[in-house]
Amino acid sequence: MDTILPLRKRLKWQLGTFAAAAASMPVLLLPTPAAVALGGATGSLAYRLLGKVRRNTVANIRNSLPALRAMEGWDPAAGTPEELARSTFANLGKSVVEMIKLYFGQGRWLVERTELRGLEHYLKAKERGKGVIFITGHCDNWELVAHAFGTHAEGMAVVARRQKFEPLTLLLERLRNRHGNSIIYADGAARQIFFRLRKNGAIGLLMDQAVPSHEGELVEFLGRKAWTTTMPALLAAKTGAALVPGFGHREGNRHVVEFFPEIVPDPSGDPVATTRLLNRAIEQYIARHPDQWLWVYNRWKRVPKG
Repeated sequence: MDTILPLRKRLKWQLGTFAAAAASMPVLLLPTPAAVALGGATGSLAYRLLGKVRRNTVANIRNSLPALRAMEGWDPAAGTPEELARSTFANLGKSVVEMIKLYFGQGRWLVERTELRGLEHYLKAKERGKGVIFITGHCDNWELVAHAFGTHAEGMAVVARRQKFEPLTLLLERLRNRHGNSIIYADGAARQIFFRLRKNGAIGLLMDQAVPSHEGELVEFLGRKAWTTTMPALLAAKTGAALVPGFGHREGNRHVVEFFPEIVPDPSGDPVATTRLLNRAIEQYIARHPDQWLWVYNRWKRVPKG
């Protein structure tokens, strides 16, 4: 039985890979605007068909509304949890299509139309010569954000986890190792991160993932405790690197990557207090663009009740 289960999982991944390859064909044949529109329609259809994922997504939004409503930038007309969830699915569908275009070398139109705003905040932080740690999350199309930064500014190294299915890891490597960008895998990442920061380079960290308890702390996120990495806070304290928030969002048929002023670590030196400040930056961006975040993901998993 122990040998059958891994075989089933491998077969499932292989069938999924074949289905994804087949689904990519119409995307590659269509002009980019039409393909992205098709992706949005497919995402909206998935909202109707994937009942369990839909219900979990709506629940995540509903449970976070009290915190969002208290934040600056929240629009009371943003929509109901169901409407926001539907928009989230549509955004994911568009993002998948865009990543297919990027992977197969058809993403130039997307990258060239992406605007970088607030880049002066990054340049100012870089003047200190200690390196820059980008604080970001799964907003908009986070893969396109990295491509646009590498194209219009300079490359960065993104800290990521290896996928359970090795071919998927290799696929993402091919997608991410472009435009001067590179990947640093979380397992054994410290040496590479320190080396890049010493060279005054840029590191990208997606902070809105639930990490194992031995890799972080329970820190409030959208009104509830969530397992959160303290790596950025610890790195900044040890190296003096700047903590600069940067996120993407859609404006019509183009993307905008927006950078904000450097976040100064908490004066107490407490990494949890600094991490709380970093979480706050992500929360505020979600409040301004609530349909652009990855609500389908359970950010609050493994948190003990009470």
